[in-house]
Formats: sequence, C-alpha cells, structure tokens
Amino acid sequence: MLPLISSLNQFLWGIPMPIILISVHIYFTYHLKGIQKHTGKAIGLSVKTDPMAEGDISGFAALTTTLAATIGTGNIVGVSTAVALGGPGAIFWCWLTGLLGMATSYAECYLGVHYRKKNADGNYSGGPMYAMEYGMNKKWLANIFCVFTLIASYCVGCSTQARAVTETANTLWGLPEYLVGIVIAIIVGMVIVGGIQSIGKICTKLVPSMAFFYLFSCLLILLINRDYLLQALSLILRSAFMPSKIPAAVAGGFIGGSLKVAARYGIARGLFTNEAGLGSAAITAAGAKTSHPSRQAMISMSATFWDTVVMCAITGLVIVTNLLKNPLSVENYSFAELTTAAFETIPFGPYILGLSLIAFAIATLIGWSFFGEKAVEYLFGSSGINTYRICYTVMIFIGSIMSLTLVWELTDFINAFIAIPNLICLLSLRKQIKTFIN
Repeated sequence: MLPLISSLNQFLWGIPMPIILISVHIYFTYHLKGIQKHTGKAIGLSVKTDPMAEGDISGFAALTTTLAATIGTGNIVGVSTAVALGGPGAIFWCWLTGLLGMATSYAECYLGVHYRKKNADGNYSGGPMYAMEYGMNKKWLANIFCVFTLIASYCVGCSTQARAVTETANTLWGLPEYLVGIVIAIIVGMVIVGGIQSIGKICTKLVPSMAFFYLFSCLLILLINRDYLLQALSLILRSAFMPSKIPAAVAGGFIGGSLKVAARYGIARGLFTNEAGLGSAAITAAGAKTSHPSRQAMISMSATFWDTVVMCAITGLVIVTNLLKNPLSVENYSFAELTTAAFETIPFGPYILGLSLIAFAIATLIGWSFFGEKAVEYLFGSSGINTYRICYTVMIFIGSIMSLTLVWELTDFINAFIAIPNLICLLSLRKQIKTFIN
C-alpha cells in the first residue's frame, strides 16, 4: 500500500497540484485586489463584537477553532519534514503558499457563509458542500467533497495528530504508545460530544496560550542563533530557486535536491498546515456570528496568516539557523527531530517542544472532528453524528499506533482529492465573491 500511495503522491505533488494551487492562490490574490494587505484589519475584526451578527459561535471562536484544526503537527513535524526532504528552500514555498493562500481562504470562507443554512435545531451549517449544491446546483460534487472530507478527518485531522502525540510521549517519557492513544481518545471524545459550542469554548482558551508559549520559545532560540539569522534567510531564498547550486558543505551537506523537490514538499506541507484550498475553514466560518460573509471571511483569512506566514516561517528559521550553527546530517535527522535538535539549545527545550506538539495535536484533533461531523451531517443527516463521533474516537487510537511514514503519505494523497472539488467550486463561483472593506 505504501509504495503505491507514495508513487501517486510523487505524480500528484510533483507538478499538477503545486501548479494548480499556486495558480488559484495567485488568481484570487489578483481577483480580490490583494486582500492580504488588509491583514491588520482582519486581525482587529477577530476581537470585535458584531452587533448585527447571526450564528452559533463568535467570530473569534470560529477563528480559534480553525486555528486549532490547522496549528498542529504541520507547524512542527510538517516544517521539519519539508526541510528534511526538500531542503531549506521548501520553507520559502511553504511560506509563499500561506501568503498567497490567504486570498483563497477568504474566497472559500465567503462562499461558506454566503450559502450557509439554518438547521431545524437553530444551528447553522455551511461550507463548500452548500456552495456546490446551492451555488453550482451540483449536489453530486458536494457529495464527493463530503466523502473526501470525511476520509480526511480520519487521516489529516486524526491519524497524523494522534501519531505525533504518542511518538512524542514515548520519546520524552517512555510511555506506551497504546496507553497514550487511549488517553487522548478519551479526552478528545469528551470534548467533541458537546458539539461546536463545546469545541469553540475549549479552542478560545487553548489556542492563544499554546501558540504564545511555542512562539516565545522559538524567538528565544532565534535570539541565541541571531548571528546566523541573515545567513539562514539568504540560504532559504537561494535554495528555493537554485538548490542544486548550494555547496554541499553548507549545513553539513544537508542541502540538495531540485527546485521541483523543494516546491513539492514546501507546497504540500504548506497546504497541510494552513488548509487554504481544502475548504475546511469555510465549514467553521459558516457557524460564526456575523452580519456579512465578507466580515467573517476576513477574520478566517487571518488564520492562514498566523498559521503559515508567522508560525511556519519562524519554525523554519529556527531549524535552519540551528543547522548552520550545528551542522547535521539528513541521514541521522528527519521528521520532528530537526526541530527537536534546535530546541535542545535552550533549557528544557525538548520538553517544551514536546508539550507544545501534544497541545497542538490535541487541538487539531478537536477542530477536525467538527469538519468531519459536518460532512456526515450533510451526507446522512444528524442521525449519523453520534456514530461518527464514536468512529473518530476509535480512529484516534488506531492512528496513534500507525506507521508515521504511511500517515504522512496518506495525508498528502487525501489532501489532493479534497482540494480538487473545492477549487472547482471556487473558480465556478468566483464572480459572487466580493470584498467590503470599510
């Protein structure tokens, strides 16, 4: 199974998906007249109350729920893996995917709110599937999107995060992986039973504190490695476009590969961590209390900014400055270990990183459960939600003991197939997406 999926990923993420994603991101950046320049306003709106709003949770709760689903192993393991496999240049492509992806995130969240529906129980449901059904009149495409979203909730949102938690706990404290898997399954299960209100309350408390804690540690490492910061920035830019011309002696022979490889892993990991183009953020945005789709789209767009433009970039700089200061060999370090090596330079660093990774992963498990729940609701009605919650909880345990390599390959594979119907929807309804900047 692994060789087959790996081969398919090599094709999908070799040229087709990076070209498609970057093209869509560039198009919406142009179509929305550089919506990214209003990032400051978007951040301001996220902490303001909308007096004319209708919805289930506050705009800030919707934002933190989106961030909970996106700020996870992608910010640590994902960036580390991208550097290990694609070289430091992958960081640039990951960052660019986030910067340009903000426009795509705005577009999908706008449509998600615009086409949302009020359920019989008074709660709102929306997202790409509703835009496909009521905007494009293509319910069959909406069904396909929901099927892939459901699968993605078990792979992207569940298995990768659960595996990261168990591996970290086993490495740091020697805890049995199956036991850790059972514990986190119980914790997450207790939260998701309460629905979006319960998820929103947990995320508004957990996300800001864990992000601040992690960023503070990263900035401390960059302060220690400040003499290598400019060199790291130069190396990232040069290896993004001319990786084969970077001397092998730089960073212990770690640099190598090609532009195609750097872009492949940078864009793939960028998509994994910020999910711009997947449509998942639009599902949460649809439940937000807002008076206009543009307002919540602005707020949700800032999630991509925090997740990739800020956090992934800082994680990447931490890794590369440490590589320059303490040259390592790619044969000996991969996945999260590159980030771990950097955190070993500060007191209790590995434990700080481990706790951050566990907190991020649990938050993502909680956030992605909601995406899958809404997909089930669309496909089977509210009667299928409890069954989904049970299956999701069980999958946390299964994912916690799976092969990490298989988990990452499945993630890339599913991401490609969930993105395609969403991107078709965005382009088909592009003329309906507006910007109202006061």
